[in-house]
Parts: sequence; structure tokens; C-alpha cells
Amino acid sequence: MAPITVQPAPSRQLEGQAGLLSQIALITRRNLTVIFRTPQALLPPLIISVFFLVIYESTLGEAAGFLPGLSGNSYLGFILPLSLVSSALSGSSLAAQNLVRDIEGGYFDKLLLTPVSRTALLLGPILAGGFILGLQAVFVIGVALLMGLESATGVAGLLAVIGLAVLLGSGFAGFTVSAALGSGNAAVTQAASFLFFPLTFLTASFVPLELLSGWLKTAARLNPITYVLEAMRALLNEGWDATLLWQGVAACLALAVAMYALAVYALRVRTRRK
Repeated sequence: MAPITVQPAPSRQLEGQAGLLSQIALITRRNLTVIFRTPQALLPPLIISVFFLVIYESTLGEAAGFLPGLSGNSYLGFILPLSLVSSALSGSSLAAQNLVRDIEGGYFDKLLLTPVSRTALLLGPILAGGFILGLQAVFVIGVALLMGLESATGVAGLLAVIGLAVLLGSGFAGFTVSAALGSGNAAVTQAASFLFFPLTFLTASFVPLELLSGWLKTAARLNPITYVLEAMRALLNEGWDATLLWQGVAACLALAVAMYALAVYALRVRTRRK
């Protein structure tokens, strides 16, 4: 008689993981629902990004003909990543603003009394912010295509650029979420999203990295945004470069992990006050 094989029951660890993913999905969905109820809040970041893209291309578009490192490449493809970073910076506070409203209205304190995971409470707004920034990146790239952008890596490269924008934006969103938890104030949270703006100028914003010199070149090499810009520019103007692409992904992940750790600390400080 053949032995009867009994299938092991699902472990509690797997059940816990499924429950965590479900909680993260629900909180992310709630944040997205609130954001889409006020679609006008999405317009300022888009307008700023498109404005910068048009102005930079109009005033510096001819630079590709004489700047070393840009000869034969599109300046539109070179400057588009900077517009995407600007969009990520200016729109990173959208999800955090929902968190501020929950804190001010007392709903967040009620959530803390439930068995919901603290990880879900943090990742929900961050992932919602990353999703919104992905939609903004799609819109800005669409405008660039209408302006004549030709991607050296085709549609797959454009999708990779959007992915990098989402990863970078999630890091920025983590910072604004930590500001929301630390202050519980809408004005402070909005202002926090602009603290990263100096980083966009401490990098190779308008010219290739090799043309920088002195302290600015040193600062650019230490700036994680530099590696994201370099990866995006390679995808748009040159082709697939595995080294630059992995450097860009690593920079995004390092920023995201650091900002998530900051959000965890801000949540602990807030719950300690209760």
C-alpha cells in the first residue's frame, strides 16, 4: 500500500506575509483614491516640469552641436531627465499631504490602535506617491516625444526611464512622509519637498559630468541624483549601458532605503509621544 503524503499546512510566516501585502495594497489604494479626488493637485508638478523642458530645449537646444560629450546626441534627451527629477521633487509631497490630513483629523491615531502593520502605514503613502510620479513621468515623456524626442533604446528604454523616475520619486516620497510624521503640519511637509532641490544643481544639470570642475565636480560625484541622470541620459541618447543603469538603480535604492529608515524613526518618535 502506497504511503499517504500529507501536504503541510501554510506556515504562519506565509500567512503573515500575505496579510502584510494585503494591508499595504489597501492603504496604497486609499491614498490613491484620495489623491484622484483632487486631480487639480497633480497639475502644478506637471506644469513646472513641462515648462522647464520647453525652456531648456528652446534656450540650450543648440548646445548639442558644440559641447564635448554631446556631439551627435539630442539635447532634448539630455535635459529630459532633469525635468523628470524636477517632477519627482515637486510632486513628492502629494501622498504625504494625505497623511497630514489623517494626523490632523485623528484618523491616523485610530489606525495606530488597530492591528495594522506599521510597515503598511509607511509603505502605503510612499507607494502611492511613487505611482503618481510614474504617471507624471509618462506625461512629461509624452510631451518630449511630441517635441521630437527619439529614444536610442526604443520603448523598452523609455519604460526603464519611467522605472528609474518611480524609484527616485519613492525615495523623495519617503522623505516627505517622514516630515509629515515628524511635524503633522501641511506647510512643513510641503516645504520639505523642496529641500532636495539644491541636489539637482549640485550635479551635471546642463552639461556632461566631464565638463564640470573643482568642488562642483566632487559634489556631483557624491550626489546620488547624478547617477540617476547619467543612467536616464544613456538610455535616451546612447543605448543600453549596464554599468550606468545599475549605478542609477543602486542610487535610487540607497536613497529609498535611507528615507524609509528616516520615516520609521519619525513614526517611532510620534508613537512615543502618545
